[in-house]
Amino acid sequence: MVESGTSASPDMGHPGGDRPRLDRQRILEAGAVFIEEHGVRQLSMRRLGAELDVEAMSLYRYVPSREDLLDGIVESVVDELYSDPEVYVEPRYGWQDYLLRLAHGLRRLAVKHPQVFPLIATRPAEAPWVRPPLRSLRWVESFLRAMTQAGFSNEQAVEAYRAFSSFLIGNLLLEVAALGADIGPVEDPDPSPSRQADLTDYPLLQELQDLLSEDRSKQEFDAALDVLLDRLDGQLG
Repeated sequence: MVESGTSASPDMGHPGGDRPRLDRQRILEAGAVFIEEHGVRQLSMRRLGAELDVEAMSLYRYVPSREDLLDGIVESVVDELYSDPEVYVEPRYGWQDYLLRLAHGLRRLAVKHPQVFPLIATRPAEAPWVRPPLRSLRWVESFLRAMTQAGFSNEQAVEAYRAFSSFLIGNLLLEVAALGADIGPVEDPDPSPSRQADLTDYPLLQELQDLLSEDRSKQEFDAALDVLLDRLDGQLG
């Protein structure tokens, strides 16, 4: 029974404090766990509310739509890179070491979250030139900064970013599919408008926006194919 002068709130937890207070991060973490256990197609606000033992309406205070929930889950999972002790936001031992650590960190994320990873690969980004699986503006800025400071030209840094992203997404999608992940498209019943990227804190992204926006899909395909053929030819020698 609620005492006189107080009101019950659906996100405050049970009396006595035996349930954590509801907040956005807790909802996103619960959403990621739900997807891993049941798949993204089963995720709804009602079902997630049931998992958290609250009414679905309580979630809307923190995640206004299913679309926002999915975007938040993607951001939350990618942000786990910052807590990976093996991954450095800035190079410490050269650009090769930086890329190796970043690639292996992203692979660890994919293996840890195989059902969420296809969302990372397919959700609309803040800007059309932000490629998965590096979905964070901060990480893209870090990548480009690492390459240009190592002596790569702006054009070479963008090309490296594209090649690195394509390599990761191709290999990691195949790996999570082998782990049982659903990599098919998920229809969004109520798609939200694309978000606009705020580049205020990312000067290199602002400078390279035109280069990043170019469609070089065919050139990238041809270059990757040439590398594959050269590698196979080398096996004969």
